Amino acid sequence: MDTAPLLLALGGLFAAGLVADLVGRRTRLPRVTLLLGCGLLAGSSGFNLIPAALTDWFDTISVIALTMVAFVLGGTLSRGTLMAHGWAILAISILIVVITLAGVALGLTALGLDLGLALILGAIATATDPAAVQDAIRQYGRETGFTKTLNGIVAVDDAWGVLVFALVIVLVQQMAGDGGSGMLVHAVTKVAGSIALGLVIGVPAAFITGRISGGGPIESEALAVVFLTAGAALWLDLSYLIAGMTAGAVIVNTARHHKRAFHEIEHIEWPFLILFFVLAGASLDWTALIAAGWIGVGYVVLRALGRIVGGWAGAVVAGAPVRERNWYGPALMPQAGVAVGMALVASEVFPEWAATIMALTIATTVIFELAGPPATLWAVRKVEEGR
Repeated sequence: MDTAPLLLALGGLFAAGLVADLVGRRTRLPRVTLLLGCGLLAGSSGFNLIPAALTDWFDTISVIALTMVAFVLGGTLSRGTLMAHGWAILAISILIVVITLAGVALGLTALGLDLGLALILGAIATATDPAAVQDAIRQYGRETGFTKTLNGIVAVDDAWGVLVFALVIVLVQQMAGDGGSGMLVHAVTKVAGSIALGLVIGVPAAFITGRISGGGPIESEALAVVFLTAGAALWLDLSYLIAGMTAGAVIVNTARHHKRAFHEIEHIEWPFLILFFVLAGASLDWTALIAAGWIGVGYVVLRALGRIVGGWAGAVVAGAPVRERNWYGPALMPQAGVAVGMALVASEVFPEWAATIMALTIATTVIFELAGPPATLWAVRKVEEGR
C-alpha cells in the first residue's frame, strides 16, 4: 500500500472538516451536509479523489464513530432528563415509528406496489441517522428542553426500528406462506443481548473510569470502553448502537464521581465523524436516484409526511409545549446507515424484491442525508424563535 496518497487523502479530509466547521459557524448550513457534499464530489460519483485504501476503512470508521455517538446519546438519558422528558421521548418515538410505517406502506400500496414490498419499505423508512441529528443539535450550540427530548428519541429509535423491522419481515413471510417467526425471535434476542452487553460494560466502567484524573474520564478510558463495546457487539452479532447507548445511560446514572459521563468522547469523536461523513458521502450514488423513478419520489414524500404527522401526534399525546409540536418530525428526517443495513437484510430474505429495495433505499438515502440535517437545524432554531 502506497502510504503517501493515503496520508494526503487523510489530510485533505481533515482540512475539509475544518472548512465545513468554519462555514457552518458563519452560515446556516449544517456541517454534516457540507461534509457529505465534499465526499460526494471527491468520491466515485464525483472526481474519484479518495484512494481505495481509505474507502476500505469506511465500515470500521462507521462502527467507531456511531458507537461514540451512541455513548453520548445514552449519556443524555440521565435520571433528571427521563423524569422531565421520559414520557415525551417514549410517546414521540413510538408514534413516529408507527405512523411512518403505516403512511409509507399504505401510500406505496396505493401507488401500485405489492403490499408486502410496501410494508418492508415502510419499516426501512422508520430508521433515523443518529449521528446527523446529534451533530446538528451540537452545531446549534445550546441545550434546551426540545434538544434534550430529541436526543432521547434518537437514542431509543434504533431499538424500536429493529423490532418493527423484524415484525414486518415475519408478517410478510406469513403473508407469503413461508412461516419465518425466527426473524422476530432473533430481533428480540438481539435487542435484549445488546442491552445486556451495555450493562456488562457500563456498570464496571461507571466505577472504574474517572479515578485517575480526579473526577473526569481521560481519553484512553473513553477509547477503551468505546472499542470494547463496538468489538464485543460485532463479535456477538449485536447492535453496537443499542449497546453503546445502554452503557452511556448506565454510566451517567451511576458514576457519582464523574462531573459528566464520558466528557472526553465529545472531544475526540469529531475527527472520526469527519471521516465518517465524508466517506459516507463518497459512497452515495447519484445514479440510484434515476433508478428509483416516481416510486422513489413517492417514498420521499410519504416518509417526510409520516415523520411530520408522527412527531406532531406523539408530541400532542405527550403534552409537549405547543411551540415544539410541529418540529419533532422535521428534526428527525436524516436517514443513513441503519436503513441501508435493513435493506440488505430484506434483500437477502426476499431476493425477488432485492433490486427494488436496494435502489429505493440507496436513492432516498442520498436525499435524506443531504436534506435531513438542514431540516434538523432549522427545526431546532424555529422552536427557539417561537419562545
